[in-house]
Amino acid sequence: AERPGPPADPPPLEPPLELPGPDPRRRSRLPAPPAPSGDVSLWGLLRSSVGKDLSRVALPVQLNEPLNTLQRLCEELEYSALLDRASRARDPRQRMVYVAAFAVSAYASTYYRAGCKPFNPVLGETYECVRPDRGFRFISEQVSHHPPVSACHAESENFVFWQDMRWKNKFWGKSLEIVPVGTVNVQLPRTGDHYEWNKVTTCIHNVLSGPRWIEHYGEVLIRNTRDASYHCKLTFCKARYWGAGANEVQGAVLSRGGAAVERLAGKWHEGLHRGPAPGLCVWRANPMPRDHERNYGFTQFALELNELTPELRRVLPSTDTRLRPDQR
Repeated sequence: AERPGPPADPPPLEPPLELPGPDPRRRSRLPAPPAPSGDVSLWGLLRSSVGKDLSRVALPVQLNEPLNTLQRLCEELEYSALLDRASRARDPRQRMVYVAAFAVSAYASTYYRAGCKPFNPVLGETYECVRPDRGFRFISEQVSHHPPVSACHAESENFVFWQDMRWKNKFWGKSLEIVPVGTVNVQLPRTGDHYEWNKVTTCIHNVLSGPRWIEHYGEVLIRNTRDASYHCKLTFCKARYWGAGANEVQGAVLSRGGAAVERLAGKWHEGLHRGPAPGLCVWRANPMPRDHERNYGFTQFALELNELTPELRRVLPSTDTRLRPDQR
């Protein structure tokens, strides 16, 4: 029950998240630069597809980046340290703040990635990622071909993460809209908390001409199915005229009765703050690696996802994404 009177001071946050630098044994660039687009005419390919789902349209391989949708799901764990902190937090309100920051951080890697699309997995294709340095292991699989559905599961001593996701997309002539259908789940074994939330709509602008840019908009509702004391609403704002308000995220942690007990604000490609401006930094995006423009706009974490070492080649199943010759 909520007590009357002024709200209590928010519990102090830990220092801003500082993640370890790249492993010196992992690559810092791709083995080859992006392929030239050549004489590919997007309009010639897409003019008969306006208003349709592009998942059934064959597109030239030059439009792909050397990562797969199954690996894109793993990219959402780049800031898994936020879930580690949520697991260690004693206050349920503070745990919700960290989980909200993790939900926002899943979009950070997309900022420089509007130029290309990921490869489509085939039915039964898998991807495994074991990261002792980050404390988790991850596996994903393409579980349906039409409609295309990807499922994944990750676990560490601090959290269990899973989701199944289908993407509906529509081409509107100048823009491509991607609407995810599915639920993201995170469980914290120490507390028994089970959080679930939806994803927002993604739109790629200037598909046919001009500089492409990406936008996420919509509302995310995060709820704890074990304890309804707090829930969180996050709004990914749509850019206004001349790009004002682009990439902004605003939200609040709400009590059972709907009162805002925490205010959250920031930008999905930069970071998230807690409290009135400038607020306390909960999460900040990692700096981009040098020459990221020549590496498809990949973050350091993304650069490592498709790396295939001799040790990995010996233990991976034949269904693993890293063994696809077209993607390599």
